[in-house]
Amino acid sequence: MIAKHVAMRSQGKSDFAGLVNYITDKQSKEHRLGQVRLTNCEAQSVRDAISEVLATQFANTRAKSDKTYHLIVSFRPGEQVDAKTLADIEDRICEGLGFGEHQRISAVHNDTDNLHVHIAINKIHPKHNTIYEPYYSHRALAELCGAMEQDYGLQQDNHMPRRQGAEARAADMERHAGIESLIGWIKRECLDELKAAQSWSQLHQVMSANGLELKARSNGLVVVASNDVMVKASTLGRDFSKPKLEARFGPFEPGQTQQASPRRMYRKEPVRLRVNTTELYAKYKAEQATATANKTAALEAARQQKDRRIGHAKVKGKARRAAIKLTGSSKLTKKLLYAQASSALKADIDAIQKQYREERTAIYEANARRTWADWLKQKAQQGDTEALAALRAREAAQGLKGNTLRGEGQTKPGYTPVIDNITKKGTIIYRAGSSAVRDDGDRLQVSRESGQAAVQSALRMAMERYGNRITVNGSPEFKARVIRAAVDGQLPVTFADPGLEQRRQSLARGQSKTDAKARSRRAGVPPIGQCPPSIRRNQLQALSQLDALSFEQRASRAAIQPKPSEQEQRKARLRAQMDAKKAKRQKKGRSL
Repeated sequence: MIAKHVAMRSQGKSDFAGLVNYITDKQSKEHRLGQVRLTNCEAQSVRDAISEVLATQFANTRAKSDKTYHLIVSFRPGEQVDAKTLADIEDRICEGLGFGEHQRISAVHNDTDNLHVHIAINKIHPKHNTIYEPYYSHRALAELCGAMEQDYGLQQDNHMPRRQGAEARAADMERHAGIESLIGWIKRECLDELKAAQSWSQLHQVMSANGLELKARSNGLVVVASNDVMVKASTLGRDFSKPKLEARFGPFEPGQTQQASPRRMYRKEPVRLRVNTTELYAKYKAEQATATANKTAALEAARQQKDRRIGHAKVKGKARRAAIKLTGSSKLTKKLLYAQASSALKADIDAIQKQYREERTAIYEANARRTWADWLKQKAQQGDTEALAALRAREAAQGLKGNTLRGEGQTKPGYTPVIDNITKKGTIIYRAGSSAVRDDGDRLQVSRESGQAAVQSALRMAMERYGNRITVNGSPEFKARVIRAAVDGQLPVTFADPGLEQRRQSLARGQSKTDAKARSRRAGVPPIGQCPPSIRRNQLQALSQLDALSFEQRASRAAIQPKPSEQEQRKARLRAQMDAKKAKRQKKGRSL
């Protein structure tokens, strides 16, 4: 587990509402957003909580620094943590940093290979209205993460950064963008040769042979590549700082211009992968150039159209003012009409400007430049198998761990699952009912919170992709769920583990017997295959010894007559009442 504070370099870009909108946005992905949690807020919804936090920040007028603290808690690949543990970890980290009483909104994200939690914290205290900034937060976070790994049984991670400064930023660029950095290229290609130099001339010669140049800059030294990309010399190692080099070789001596062509030189290209990506990268460069040209042309067309619309609006406003001038109205009436015409022109121009801004936003989104890794991800989502293979060949890509299913066989080319998302490591995330199943090309992973339907869906996917022989890895509980899913779904699978396969066969036989008994036990029909009692086996019996229903005397005919229905009884009562009334009238007439 790693906890990292994402610092905002520019205070003008600090926006609590924008941060919360980002971390709570599903981005059209079914399983990206997990649990959203509001802490120390009176509001019950995210929208109201944002307004409450912004009101608290507005109450502090003295603080000039960033008032929002963005914290990310990330777990090891394949590690699944339940919601209660995530909430406890969040509370302990915020308490340890001193934000226990501060307002915060957190959201769990499942759209990458690492389960992670974004926490947006208000640095303004809700009661005191004072700002709080943790002191050396990276040390406190490292200690907290180490302690919680022990307490919650999580996988241990390295909490202290191995790289710092420019070296760490270069490593992040290679991991996220997939493009080789100058620092990484030098360390992989010629660092040993640079260390072996014994004088300034030899050092400059090695630099020139690799397309590099060592120059003095301010009080230090920089290494400049042929494409004008430069890094501090001390970033390559403390032995390459200016004081250390001058202690070895004497005062700095500038290098002389070399006429010979270098043996190799740094190019801003993808990091070397296990697969050849030359054609893919050429296609990527061509598409980026096309997108840039299309964006320029579209922006120019939108600007010209905006100018034409504004011109038409001004002509229309001028005609309206001319018409007002020709009217024979009073001075006050004309003044009111001119004011209305000016307001109408201003409203038209504002509407045109708003439409132009929306068009520009749409153009930038449609022709946005993408990093190499993002472009591969986009192509993989569109069904490009070469791009997906390139993502999975990256050094950062690692196999899925935890509760996984693995089949033995070849992938069926006709099988295309419904993709919900693809990570930068080439892991496919697709829907399985209300849960998500991950596929790294070798095995399938089912999350801990997935139901039995998701496990059964993952089994079917593994069968369709790799064959009927399945290898199950994970906890004993997960293995038991897989066996039960295979038996309940009557799936024709075979487990590679003999113990699991024996258990599956035993449950399958028991299930078949149970189903047969359930089918045979009908109302009034005895079960098939039951043996008679011992006294009745292999013996002849008289009719009086059989289980039969006998009648002592003949039932009377009246007893077996059917009972009249309720409607017939009602008709009989009405007929009797009518007969009684008729008889009464006749009797009264005779008396008169």
